Amino acid sequence: MTDLGIDKVTETLSTKEQHLDQVLLENRKIVRFCSNAIKAIHAHDLDTAKKFLDEAKAGLDEISQFSEEFPPQLNHVYQEYAEALIILSAVESKKIPTFSELGVPTIPYLTGLLDAVGELKREMYESMRKDKRKDAEQYFDMMEDIYDNLLPLRFSNAILPEFRRKQDVARIQIEHARGELL
Repeated sequence: MTDLGIDKVTETLSTKEQHLDQVLLENRKIVRFCSNAIKAIHAHDLDTAKKFLDEAKAGLDEISQFSEEFPPQLNHVYQEYAEALIILSAVESKKIPTFSELGVPTIPYLTGLLDAVGELKREMYESMRKDKRKDAEQYFDMMEDIYDNLLPLRFSNAILPEFRRKQDVARIQIEHARGELL
């Protein structure tokens, strides 16, 4: 019988499968930490939010070694992490940070920005409910600023997965928010 090296292939694929299992397990934790951080941010419990984000960062540090092996899985968690950090900065500092300030890859940063528009809309509504018109206007301005900055980006879905769909969702959210603000 000819030795085709299948044992070595099996060993390589088994190792890759173990890495994927590790990435997927950590992904669920990171997404949960980011979700809890966003909830805490909306409750204006920024200390708790930062603790959740520290946990998410620790998880990202653990699996970042697999970014070349499993880019879609890592892009998703980096997107969630970027979104939570963007919302934290918007609430805490009233500014949108750059991808280099956040230390996240560019594509997850861009899609995280677009997802952050919905969370900023929520903050805008909450500010309006509390009769804080100036804060509501600031959140709306950040939403528009994100959209306007990303509008010129025109790349295929192969380069920027889900970007156009998220861009369309952000535009609709901004149009609804504008109507509520006026």
